[in-house]
Amino acid sequence: MTRICVAGGTGQVGREVVRRAVAGGYGVAALCRHPLPAGAPARVDGAEYFPADVTTGEGLAAALAGADVVIDCLEGRSGKDLKNFADGGARLLAAAQDADVSRAVMLSIVNCDRSSFGYYASKAAKEQVYERSGLDTVVIRATQFHSLLAAMFGAGSTLRIIPVIKGARFQPIAPADVAAALLEAALEPPAGVRHSVRTVGGPEIQEMEEFARQWKAVTGSSGRLVRLPLPGAMGNYLRAGLNLVPEERHAGETFSGWLAKNADSL
Repeated sequence: MTRICVAGGTGQVGREVVRRAVAGGYGVAALCRHPLPAGAPARVDGAEYFPADVTTGEGLAAALAGADVVIDCLEGRSGKDLKNFADGGARLLAAAQDADVSRAVMLSIVNCDRSSFGYYASKAAKEQVYERSGLDTVVIRATQFHSLLAAMFGAGSTLRIIPVIKGARFQPIAPADVAAALLEAALEPPAGVRHSVRTVGGPEIQEMEEFARQWKAVTGSSGRLVRLPLPGAMGNYLRAGLNLVPEERHAGETFSGWLAKNADSL
């Protein structure tokens, strides 16, 4: 039986990978920084959970023991996690090589190497670590998640506004669809290419205002749509359309479909 180690197996995409892999009959080791108690919402029956920390290397050997492939869904959003994100990837890959893992698949962001925004730049730096690795590696670059837009709208609605970034269009994708792409890349037979970068985009491209209207209809928010400028690196990235990959629209869950499924938690 193929055994898959999912680094960041309790995160938004990681737990979807774990669910799909368990449902497919694969052995699954989920690597997470903090142990999960039995019955925790992020825990999937049938998977083994290992406390491990890529910033120190502690616990990696146990989590990777017997694994055939590792899927890296880790995030480093702020502070030391962001600063050490690429180094953590190097530790994970080194431990994977020591454990005789044959392939590593990393979750990344479309055109992250064309933005100076810190979070995106850290993803690009980690991609370079994967490219230099001696393992068979695949980087899956995804467009922004449906949940990102929902979080932005929800945060603004607490002030009775729904923010819409001027000049921004989005191509959001469901975390479950990204998880499917990661798992597919992890399980496909060797193609004779040591490193590859692939892109997966959401099924539709629309103005941010249209997505805001959909969110408002589902949530019943009384907030007013307000168009706001977004300065800095992230604003430049969005206005340049670098978050869009029109040639890589993948069939999957639309924003409205995702909203309907998650209406109770919005």
